[in-house]
Parts: sequence; C-alpha cells; structure tokens
Amino acid sequence: MLMDVVEIQKILPHRYPFLLVDRVTDLTPKESIIAYKNVSISEPVFEGHFPGHPIYPGVMILEGMAQAGGILAFKSMDGVTEEEIANKVVYFMSIDKAKFRSPVKPGDQLEYRLSVIKNKGAIWLLKGEAYVDGKLTSEAELKAMIVDK
Repeated sequence: MLMDVVEIQKILPHRYPFLLVDRVTDLTPKESIIAYKNVSISEPVFEGHFPGHPIYPGVMILEGMAQAGGILAFKSMDGVTEEEIANKVVYFMSIDKAKFRSPVKPGDQLEYRLSVIKNKGAIWLLKGEAYVDGKLTSEAELKAMIVDK
C-alpha cells in the first residue's frame, strides 16, 4: 500500500462523511493513480438512496474519482511541501462523458483508476474509471485546477 487514509488526509481537506478514498496502491506522478473506496451500508447516503434497495449514488462515485484525481495532481507537483499543499485545494471545473454502467452496492470495493490526459500548469484533464471486481462500473473525464485556499 502506497498511502493509507492517514496519509490521504494530509493531502485532501475532506473528512467523514465526505472523504471517499480509503487507500492508494499505485501512483505515478504526472501519469496515473489507483485508489480504493470500500462501500459500507453504514454510510449516511444509504438512508435515502434507496431504503430497502441501497445503491451508491453515481455522483458519489464521481466525487471519489475527483478526490483520487486531486491526490494525483498534488503528488505530481514538483518540490511542494506538505505545508504548501495544506494551503491549496483542487476545484473541479467540469465533468464530461460520464457514464454509469452498473450499480454499486454496499459491500463493494470501488477501484478508481485515473490517468492524465493533459496537464498545463495548474489545470489537469483526467480520464477516470471506477471498477468493482474488475468490471467497469463508471467512467468520466474530469477537468480540475489547483488553487490557493
């Protein structure tokens, strides 16, 4: 394991119940990341989505992709300290070509695979995919910018 949730919290400002990345197992700066989210029935979103038929919302899958993409972007910045990262945040500018191929349910483990399509300065264009048990469940293109808080 490359990063556990404690290391992730040093990079992302998100906290429970909105921290949606549990670990990172692979990261190649400026290229790609593989991260995981364990989906549990105890998550607050399942109270209303949907009672008696729990489905993890697509928007939460996209947010998890975005968070993994934020980790990739921050870890791709040359010569930046933890203190400097703490004073920056990733804003997502657009989500395009989003597709949801199969439902994600409690007990599933989401595997986020993101790769850099393009990077110019503070702007990142990423291809994101989410898998459960090796099966593609969701995909999207994410555009983001790193800014000062």
